[in-house]
Amino acid sequence: MVRCLQNRTETRYDAECVNARQAAQQVAAKEEAARRVELETQSERKRLALRRTQEAAMQARKRAAEYERLREEADYLAQFGVAMPGEGITQEEVQEVGNATLTLVPAGSEERQGPVGNIQPVSDGGNVPMSTTAQNVDERQND
Repeated sequence: MVRCLQNRTETRYDAECVNARQAAQQVAAKEEAARRVELETQSERKRLALRRTQEAAMQARKRAAEYERLREEADYLAQFGVAMPGEGITQEEVQEVGNATLTLVPAGSEERQGPVGNIQPVSDGGNVPMSTTAQNVDERQND
């Protein structure tokens, strides 16, 4: 190849130089094919890593949205004195009471048990929830 490149006009049609140029082109084509395969492999790894990152971000957004929904639900139910499951009562206990206005009575006032554990339906006949203790309920019933 060096001899062929030194004087291209004289060696242009020389059989050895033609064969050398063709061999160089074939070697270059094989190297380019190997380089292309390596680039495709790198690209595929990057795509998979990006996909995993996007899926993790999507799951984190879903968990954050679910947490926010549960927090808002807990805040809403707290207005009515209903504890969310996991705060001392189970989902079954909440469902047993139904739509009754509830207040949570601290553990220790065992003398007045409501229909479900320490949850007592309390109402003054209106639609406003009331936070009372067992003593206040007794006083109101005597009035």
